[in-house]
Amino acid sequence: MNAPPAALLDARYQVGPVLARGGMSTVYRGTDTRLDRPVAIKVMEPRLAADPAFRARFEREARSAARIDHPAVVDVHDQGDDSGVDGPVLFLVMELVDGGTLRDVLRARGPLGVPAAIAVMEQVLSGLAEAHRLGMVHRDVKPENVLISRTGEVKVADFGLVTAAAQAGSSHAGMILGTVAYLSPEQVATGTADARSDVYAAGVVLYELLTGAPPYTGDTAISVAYRHVNSDVPAPSLIAGDVPPELDDVVVRATRRDPAVRPADAAALLADLRRVAARLEVPRVPVPVPPARPEEEQDTLPAGPQRVPARLGGTAVHPAPLDGPGGTRAMARPDDEPPAHVRARRRGRRVFAVWIAVILALALAVGVSTWWLGTGRWTAMPALVGLEQSAAQQLLAEADLVASVATAHDDALAAGLVAATDPAPDARLLRGSTVQLTVSSGRPTVPTVTSGTTIAAAEQAVRDAGLTPVRATAADEYSDSVPEGAVIRTEPDAGTALPVGGPVTLVVSRGHEPEPERVRVPLLIGERFEDAEEMLDDLGLDAEEQSGFPFHRENGRVVGQEPGPGSLVDEGTTITLDTL
Repeated sequence: MNAPPAALLDARYQVGPVLARGGMSTVYRGTDTRLDRPVAIKVMEPRLAADPAFRARFEREARSAARIDHPAVVDVHDQGDDSGVDGPVLFLVMELVDGGTLRDVLRARGPLGVPAAIAVMEQVLSGLAEAHRLGMVHRDVKPENVLISRTGEVKVADFGLVTAAAQAGSSHAGMILGTVAYLSPEQVATGTADARSDVYAAGVVLYELLTGAPPYTGDTAISVAYRHVNSDVPAPSLIAGDVPPELDDVVVRATRRDPAVRPADAAALLADLRRVAARLEVPRVPVPVPPARPEEEQDTLPAGPQRVPARLGGTAVHPAPLDGPGGTRAMARPDDEPPAHVRARRRGRRVFAVWIAVILALALAVGVSTWWLGTGRWTAMPALVGLEQSAAQQLLAEADLVASVATAHDDALAAGLVAATDPAPDARLLRGSTVQLTVSSGRPTVPTVTSGTTIAAAEQAVRDAGLTPVRATAADEYSDSVPEGAVIRTEPDAGTALPVGGPVTLVVSRGHEPEPERVRVPLLIGERFEDAEEMLDDLGLDAEEQSGFPFHRENGRVVGQEPGPGSLVDEGTTITLDTL
């Protein structure tokens, strides 16, 4: 029997066979009939498509994802909606990558080894780095969302779809179980995510490429989530002995529980990875490609007014073909119905699936309640020292903590950076607790002390500036404008940056400088020079010897003096003595 004719979505996209199925969507191979090019068509699960909040968020996320123009990111061509037998159909049209997923590669090969793991992660991180540069966060980085073509091209897919589901209030057990192995601690604890959350997930993916399995597994999503929140991701070399310590460090840094100590974004992690690869001289190898898959069932969509399958997103169904120009559905013959025991078995499977879903939902609710009553009320104090105040406050808000800010001088940190926290990093706190942030105001500077300020006021101003006032009598000066006992200025000058507690000398006025005493110059002619010098010294005067004769006698006699005998001069004046 021939397959039914392919459907058209939005009167443009011809839908072909199923390529992949997931908890939120089914991906079909398709053709853009307007541009005559192959595409991949992701059709969202009907329950999500019927949610108005999800539809609005889906459209916004699709527009954002379409902005990313990078060879390592799957191109988003279009998004739209149509109507189907079971209700609205919401779809995304994307670049068709002829190949498979990184998960297919891992299933076929197990651990990839260091060169191949680096080859894959370089392209993954390049695509994420472009998204981060544009302010976008993926939030669901995992091997299933990394596509690899038959020619070794690596492309990151599904930007924003998890965000659309989460922010629309939707949930799905399959989505949770499929994603939790790569969720960052902050996504588990608070639901918030930024570029560092993608870095964490990328670090877990790199761990899996090196070891063959993610670091944490468990029977329930809650048990795995608990490990992410409360345990550090171990070094890959504990499982894979060929992993060098330098690559261990890259994984460990990327998967720190505290986002503040991870690389800031995918570009930073990519730079770390490339530095390590260059230092270790890791050989460049081709990206491993997915294994060739067997010929898949050619699921197609029926034509006609609805133009969509009876059930998109579940097991593929081939509805009865349409007959007649009006699209009247041809009735199936009774002998086409499956036997009663087959129908009963199908009903039993559906009932069993419903019970499994109920049990999973109950287990998840109990697990979340237990987690909240046990560890969920608690959060970890992030490491904030050295961060900008605004970034530190943002991290505290994401950890459900409240900041109380004080400022203090600091010799090592520039103004505006966090110098200390109380409590210390990694402290266990109840959500909503207040954290004291001490923010650096930089090195203290000498305050401006106005001439004429009292000593006490000047000393207090210096202390208030975080410096130490110093008095030194030798530094005091006479002043005609500043009263005696008041401060003239500071040394060093106002505005000079000093270490915390550095000394600042206060220069204090001695008042008006006294008039010098007048001294009468004695008669010194005929005296030996040394005797004359001693006589002048006793009077507070200085002696200077000069000789205008061609020869000079040691300690000669004074034959002339200036000023002359009997002159009145100021104390300290120099008397010139001519000797022979």
